[in-house]
Amino acid sequence: SISKVSQENYCHKSDVSNEEHHKRMNKDSLMHAPEFVIKPRSHTVWEKQCVRLHCTVSGWPDPRVVWYKNNVTIDPMAHPGKYKLESSYNVHSLEINRCDFDDTAQYRVSAMNSKGELSSFASIVVKRFKGEVEEALPMPRHGLISEYGITFDTHIVDGFGVSFGREGETMSLGATVIISPNLARYQPEVQWYRDDVLLQPSKWCHMHWSGDKATLTLTHLNKEDEGLYTLRITTKSKYETYSAYVFVRDADAEVEGAPGAPLDVKCQDANKDYVIVTWKQPAVDGGSSILGYFVDRCEVGTTHWSQCNDTPIKFARFPVTGLVEGRSYTFRVRAVNKSGMSRPSRVSEAVAAMDPADRARMRGTSAPWTGQIIVTEEEPAEGVVPGKPKELEVTEATKNYVVLSWKPPGERGHEGIMYYVEKCVSGTDSWQRVNTEIPVKSPRFALFDLAEGKAYSFRVRCCNSAGVGEPSEATEATTVGDKLDIPSAPGRVVPTRNTDTSVVVSWEASRDAKELVGYYIEASIVGSNKFEPCNNKPVKGTRFICHGLVTGESYVFRVKALNAAGLSECSQESEAIEVKAAIGAGAGAGATSSSPSGPSGSSGPLATGSKDKGGKRGSVTWAPDLVTESVTDSVTEATDEVKGQAKFSAVPASPTPPYGISVLECVRDSMVLAWKQPTFIGGADITGYFVDYREVINGVPGTWHEANVKSVSDRAYRVSDLKENRKYQFQVRAANMAGVGIPSLPSGTFVCEEWTIAVPGPPHDLQVTEVRANTLVLLYKPPVYQGRDPVNGFYIDIKEADAEEEAWRGVNEKAILTNYMKIKILKEGETYVFRVRAQNKAGVGKASEPTEPVLAETKPGTTEIVVDVDDDGVISMNFACSNLTPDSKFVWSKNYEEITDDTRITVATSGGKSKATFNMLAEDDIGIYSCAVTHTDGAGSSYTLSAEELKKLLELSHDHKFPIIPLKTELAVELQEKGRIRFWLQAEKISANGKIEYVFNDNSLSQGEKYKMNFNKDTGVIEMIMESLLPEDEGTFTFQLQDGKATNQSSLVLIGDVFKGLQKESAFMRKEWHRKQGPHFVEYLSYEVTPECCVILKCKVRMPRHRVRGNSWIMDVSISSHTSPDDLLLTGVCSLYVCVCVCQSAVFLSDRDSAIAFTDRIKSGVVGEQLWLQITEPTEKDKGKYAIEFHDGKDGLKRTVELSGQGEATAKFQMAPYFLYNRARVAGGLPDVVTIQELKALNLTCNISGEPLPEVVWLKNEREIVSDGHYVMKLEAGKYASFTITTVNTADSGKYSILVKNKYGTESADFTVSVFSPDSKK
Repeated sequence: SISKVSQENYCHKSDVSNEEHHKRMNKDSLMHAPEFVIKPRSHTVWEKQCVRLHCTVSGWPDPRVVWYKNNVTIDPMAHPGKYKLESSYNVHSLEINRCDFDDTAQYRVSAMNSKGELSSFASIVVKRFKGEVEEALPMPRHGLISEYGITFDTHIVDGFGVSFGREGETMSLGATVIISPNLARYQPEVQWYRDDVLLQPSKWCHMHWSGDKATLTLTHLNKEDEGLYTLRITTKSKYETYSAYVFVRDADAEVEGAPGAPLDVKCQDANKDYVIVTWKQPAVDGGSSILGYFVDRCEVGTTHWSQCNDTPIKFARFPVTGLVEGRSYTFRVRAVNKSGMSRPSRVSEAVAAMDPADRARMRGTSAPWTGQIIVTEEEPAEGVVPGKPKELEVTEATKNYVVLSWKPPGERGHEGIMYYVEKCVSGTDSWQRVNTEIPVKSPRFALFDLAEGKAYSFRVRCCNSAGVGEPSEATEATTVGDKLDIPSAPGRVVPTRNTDTSVVVSWEASRDAKELVGYYIEASIVGSNKFEPCNNKPVKGTRFICHGLVTGESYVFRVKALNAAGLSECSQESEAIEVKAAIGAGAGAGATSSSPSGPSGSSGPLATGSKDKGGKRGSVTWAPDLVTESVTDSVTEATDEVKGQAKFSAVPASPTPPYGISVLECVRDSMVLAWKQPTFIGGADITGYFVDYREVINGVPGTWHEANVKSVSDRAYRVSDLKENRKYQFQVRAANMAGVGIPSLPSGTFVCEEWTIAVPGPPHDLQVTEVRANTLVLLYKPPVYQGRDPVNGFYIDIKEADAEEEAWRGVNEKAILTNYMKIKILKEGETYVFRVRAQNKAGVGKASEPTEPVLAETKPGTTEIVVDVDDDGVISMNFACSNLTPDSKFVWSKNYEEITDDTRITVATSGGKSKATFNMLAEDDIGIYSCAVTHTDGAGSSYTLSAEELKKLLELSHDHKFPIIPLKTELAVELQEKGRIRFWLQAEKISANGKIEYVFNDNSLSQGEKYKMNFNKDTGVIEMIMESLLPEDEGTFTFQLQDGKATNQSSLVLIGDVFKGLQKESAFMRKEWHRKQGPHFVEYLSYEVTPECCVILKCKVRMPRHRVRGNSWIMDVSISSHTSPDDLLLTGVCSLYVCVCVCQSAVFLSDRDSAIAFTDRIKSGVVGEQLWLQITEPTEKDKGKYAIEFHDGKDGLKRTVELSGQGEATAKFQMAPYFLYNRARVAGGLPDVVTIQELKALNLTCNISGEPLPEVVWLKNEREIVSDGHYVMKLEAGKYASFTITTVNTADSGKYSILVKNKYGTESADFTVSVFSPDSKK
């Protein structure tokens, strides 16, 4: 016995030692067979009830669980809606809906992994409401049940197909049913289901059976009617089903651009005066985001709809308060966007505003009379103040409202109680009653108008006629805001061919989505950029069949998730897929008999319908032992099939086999293998590799064994537990999300013996990237076997792909230390292969396996990394790729090692562009940066950041971070007319948004009387003008410029002698300007001696001219016969012979020596240097003596003329020159004011005179009028001037003038035009 125990202990220790050794050699040693922690239990249920079997399974690797019914595998896809399988955290369940007799069976759950298989059993008994329940477990039935000696056989023919309707339309679904034998007046049980929910006859759906045909009529389609419709025909013996999908599109919006109507309006938590209304958001938003929703209510028995909320709410749930107890209501919801309001939704079911307990009593059946009265509660006493409400809590909180619920107190008065709700801002003790005027009857209450972001506490008081009770316990502080987040965008979308008009779309579910309602799927024809909804009712699964597509067109799809908070962002668009029937599918697919099709169930015929074949490593698509040394053709055909399948179905397929298996290192009991990536990865990332090995004895291969159970991500693996000096063959499989691919061809036969050579082994995992016409980059990994000494360098060899082995030649003469090299000796259009050799102190080792042939060419669309420095001085590297796939990713590397640390570089990717931003560029960042795009045809580029490039970038960054506005000229000063001082500079480049600050001695200056600032944004000239310089203006003047981030300034110092000189010069120029405003000498008095010995004294004067009505400043001279007036006036030269009178004042006098009063009939004026007096239409009273007097303040001069009444109608002075008779004049004919009605024509004519013929100009508001179709000006016979406005409008109102002029004078006449509208006149 002792010996036996010792032996057992020894064996146990040996096992433990072996186990520890196994753990050290292989990390996959923690595996164990499946175990049932909790087994499923048997159930007995009533017919049409649901039942659920649960079990909990442990094991490693995670077991694969399969459910069986009477040893037949349960396939939920074959019975949509009948079975539901779920697995979560090792808890597995089978749910059976609407149980019937056929579900009475023995159920088995089987769990299996690579270490074994285990099963557990449970039974389900389904009973009807007939007789007593049998205690014994009935045996499972086989075959059909016969009643009355007849076995019925049913067939559904001429079924309905996938149907499309629009809101508001009527739709009928029907199918012919053949029942044999055909018995007169026999009617089977006919049931219609929508999405596995039994339909009942209502105003929305009518059902009819005509003896051989079942019909369902949807009287008024709404989006709620969309779904999978199933016709179920039940006889005494069996039942038959037929299913097809019905799609309902939105009705045309009443307002263009308005959203679709909401759907599935339901009432929840109804109470005495309160109900919560919920709905689902529409798939169509009308082209602009939905701003919110309005809830309407209507009391049953009336047709009046009243709006419940004043402002739109975005949450798809709303508490409606203020209902009248005992009355019933229906509700509807409308959506609104910036274009307008949607159509209302389908009205909800009627709900009564009453206590839930009363509602339950009304729904329940009355208890039979027992002759006894049972008092269940003591009669409440009168006049009792109610107690505190209990269990107060916040059941819902959004940014629009907060919902409270509680339970009534145990102590209450004789009559019913009501409630007051109070709120308090967190952190204060100030309680405020919310419903001051009307207490609520329901133990529910919704609070609105709370400040978003603030925290509140709440409490409730009860009240009745006896008084108000004590408050309840206050709730915890609740912050007002949406507690439910909008779901994240769904993951990858994968379309698969189905029929000629449909595509199966599957996607990855939204992560961490709370209270998910479902998904909307949208489709777009490639190139149209217009997405249309595929479903108008949310689906909860992650798979949907999109029907109604155009055969031969290519579509892309995207998916949105929704919950009560709103719709998520759209997922990324799927790859394009052509609408074309898959293998075995046709245009008629989409409706199925016995096996319903639809989004949540089996999809009918699919392009890839194969089931998993059940390998030990999970979802293995290909059996492990299909490939041997003699089935090379089979591997090739299978590889082509996988490629063709993936290309045909646009859905990921398992990868093709890896190839090129080689040995990197060998010791006594293990070998390190390497292989090349499959040529086709199946359209999805490779998740890992599996290695198999077999021993070869005397040339005969043995059985394949698994080297690794868990996949390895590297293309190298150490196979352990081999036997020394034995021969082995290996094969490798690749796996992706679609499954494990077929194995590679068996490798060559390798002997497991320890390597003892001194030189290194071969490098491995050679990759070619950044291929261009003359360059490429070769990446490689160092050898696993180092040799006697560490590797100290690499050599790269190159040769043309079709050249002999002797053509290998070295690229580098000196060994390089890096694991990459840029090769720059390529010829465009040539195809090359490469290999790498490693060296150590002992020498150069064996060459690696050569790469695949590489064509030296720059592919179309190739882009390079662009380095950019933005306005903030941030330095970034940018790379764009146009041929992305949905799974493509940008991978940034430094020195060809992926950047995983974001402390120095931050990577941001959007669409087809990726940016790597340096956080703080420094010498540590020097190196080679590259960006590669996965799932493309080798898209990538690199950029070398050298020390010189680093210096340039830092300087450029500084210039961008602190930019300077360039100046053409610095600040300067100059003197202008009147002695003004102008400070100015000119900027070379400044935008219209530039700002200027003017500074004097560190004090800011502003626009005013002293300083006049001006900034010409077109020329960049900036100036400041001062009228004069005062002593306090001595100092430094500065112009400070700012344009965005760019700045600059320029200063000018005016102090000491510089300032005094400028001040003196300014004062002199100002004095000179004032002097020249009056008569002044241009040349002072001088003399000249003529040849006749005469002395001429002369000077040059300038006389400014000013015209004043009634008086004129003239130059009147007394001229001798030696000087002509023209010479004097033209040259301004006065000689000794000229007596000059300065600036005399002229006055006209009548014969009574009184000044003449000027009127429209008597006028005076100046023409050139002539003064004239004009009397129009003289009378007898105008006869007499007229005089003109000139005065200069000292002396005077007087001239007279006699008007005798002889001569022309207009009198002129005798001293007036000839031009007074011939100057241009307006003789009359124009009114002072013209008032005219709009749309009339205006024509005015006046007489003009003058010789030569005057020039006529018409003016409006002092601007010349150009003759066109609206204004017509004419001059007829040289003396009739006419002015016409063809069609008068209100814009023609204004002041008009006629101006006539010739060389002897100018005259004008004014008139005003006023235009009125007939309406305004009334």
